[in-house]
Amino acid sequence: MSWQGLYEKKKSGVEDILKLIRSNMTIVVGMAASEPQFFLSQLHNAPGDLNNVNVFTCLNMQNYPFFSDATNEGRFINNSWFYNAWNREAVKKGLKTVTYVPNNLHQAAVNLIETRKIDMYVGIASPMDRNGYLTLSLGITYEKDVIEHADIVVLEVNPNAPRTHGDTQIHISDVDYILEVDYPIPEITLIEPTEVEQRIGANIAELVEDGATIQIGIGGIPNAVAQFLKDKKDLGIHTEMFTETMIDLFESGAITNKRKTLWPGKFVCTFALGTRRMYDFIDDNPGIMMLRGRIVNDPYVVAQNEKMVSINTALMVDLTGNVCSEALGTQHFSGTGGQLDTHRGAVKSKGGKGIIALRSTVKKGTISTIVPTLPQGAPVTVPRQEVDYIVTEHGVAHLRGKTVRERALELINIAAEEFRDELKREAKRLGLI
Repeated sequence: MSWQGLYEKKKSGVEDILKLIRSNMTIVVGMAASEPQFFLSQLHNAPGDLNNVNVFTCLNMQNYPFFSDATNEGRFINNSWFYNAWNREAVKKGLKTVTYVPNNLHQAAVNLIETRKIDMYVGIASPMDRNGYLTLSLGITYEKDVIEHADIVVLEVNPNAPRTHGDTQIHISDVDYILEVDYPIPEITLIEPTEVEQRIGANIAELVEDGATIQIGIGGIPNAVAQFLKDKKDLGIHTEMFTETMIDLFESGAITNKRKTLWPGKFVCTFALGTRRMYDFIDDNPGIMMLRGRIVNDPYVVAQNEKMVSINTALMVDLTGNVCSEALGTQHFSGTGGQLDTHRGAVKSKGGKGIIALRSTVKKGTISTIVPTLPQGAPVTVPRQEVDYIVTEHGVAHLRGKTVRERALELINIAAEEFRDELKREAKRLGLI
């Protein structure tokens, strides 16, 4: 049988896939732009008296009924590695359809595989080539590892999904069911940095040397950083997430990837999320190498890049340097993701830097993000013993190797001016200074 013949034999309808679902199953789906939107939009229609179907997702792109509709309590539970607004809303409503999975990104697949049986994987793929190969398109953070351990593999083949290079290839013989779909790949638009974010970006850019390899995410602050990196020379990319700003830096000549220690000449990432322009740039681009998250984000791999700079954002930091990036007290907001992974790797890198950035205030200047202590129940995303640089619009605090007293004084100096006296009083009360 030809590869095309095998492909045709494996084509199915979503109703037939839903009939395969049983109580207590574990279903894992692709993350972010690799999310199987058609399958997830129909999942709540699975027939039968189902209960306790565990669906593992990461950064959902839509508000799916299987977790947002109260009628699905007891039937499905969305185990999420990274919350979005819809997950938060479901929790706020008191629904028992969502729960968080604490993890470091590079361990997500391994932890999952070692602790439970994977019954089904569903994700997207680019169309098959003449040799029978599809690609997992926009991400293999955990996807390919899970596929290799799943009993059932279902792929939504989408003509809009870019064909990618690296370790994303999968052969039709390793797929059980094909769902042919044709919907737009999810996009997120660039956030224009505010004046405050531009000041933070300028402060961070001063720390990035020519020839550095960088990891950078999305949002106003990372976008601002990119604006101030355009005059740098021979930057390289080793990042969990490929972003739009990397194209701009490549086209300006700032990114060449030539001086990277690992995989020189290549953008290295584990997933991508952006606009159609970015997906077109990635499509069949051999200069972009997607590898598994357990490789890209392994701190010991990250650390092999000399002059590695990790740039991440946070919600708050206490006066001893503990960083919280994922929750407001006990109210979970997002996830650890790869922040601690890349931060640890950068700090261990020869000439590397781990940078945590945050606005000095939120809520229109009424709340300081530099706090005496983290709120009760707040998780520590980057522990103080591993923190390196903290950056706000008011400057840079270099905390690595510093005493608690030195840290408190440096952090107060980069806090918003109107909160500094209060922070000093609290620091004295706590015995920090």
